[in-house]
Amino acid sequence: MCDDMKSVIESLESCSELLFTWFDDNYMKANSDKSHLLLSTDNVFQANINNDLICNSNSEKLLGVTVDSKLKFDEHVNNLCDKASQKLSALARVSHLMSRDQKRRIMKAFITSQFGYCPLVWMFCSRSANNRINRIHERALRITYNDDKSSFVELLDKDNSVSIHHRNLQVLCIEIYKIKHNLSSEILKEVFNIINPKYNLRKRTLFESRNIRTEQYGFHSLSYIGPKIWNDVPENIKSSETLDVFKNSIKEWKPVSCPCRLCKEYIQNLGYL
Repeated sequence: MCDDMKSVIESLESCSELLFTWFDDNYMKANSDKSHLLLSTDNVFQANINNDLICNSNSEKLLGVTVDSKLKFDEHVNNLCDKASQKLSALARVSHLMSRDQKRRIMKAFITSQFGYCPLVWMFCSRSANNRINRIHERALRITYNDDKSSFVELLDKDNSVSIHHRNLQVLCIEIYKIKHNLSSEILKEVFNIINPKYNLRKRTLFESRNIRTEQYGFHSLSYIGPKIWNDVPENIKSSETLDVFKNSIKEWKPVSCPCRLCKEYIQNLGYL
């Protein structure tokens, strides 16, 4: 493992040398202070970037998303939960002065919206992080509707909404619809490879299946779970003629048999099934 990391460091240093040379040739100066190193290891490595030694870190913030070395995104989700909790506490202090509609607008605009940025990156986080999101969402609904007796599912029905995870699954289906109709970016097209079968079978598979070798980075990856979730979407929704129609229709769909670990139920003496 160390030899592989050393080879990665050497390749990184050679690429950075070419990059800084390009900056110099174009009369530009690169800022090595803003260069960071993130490796999938707990060992400490150093890279020589423009005569500056840069050590690898456990996490770095990139375009508003905190990326950790293990790609679990628990730190990012916890940061989102902290921000949502602060705004929720502020809402709780003044909730008695507002009507239900006013509280609902604030909940949507300042609390649940915290989890709407780049959900495809972190949506398959750990179970503990997802449980914290649900607790914040449940508390927000209780304050909005002044209801301390109903369950989380009953509160969602009263709000005519779904959980944050189910909302993320709807966003995932929207992106898959865009890929299917060639409306998505090239990066996402590489994540979900569309296949063109030679035979017209009754049960057609839209996306290419991938070989799974690990649990964390295989079975729980976006490229593996995404097509399975798409197969559960009703045909009348998947056959929507336009993207706007699909977006409106998918909001009414609630995942029933989602195969991801966050949707599995715990059975005593058996575990999560």
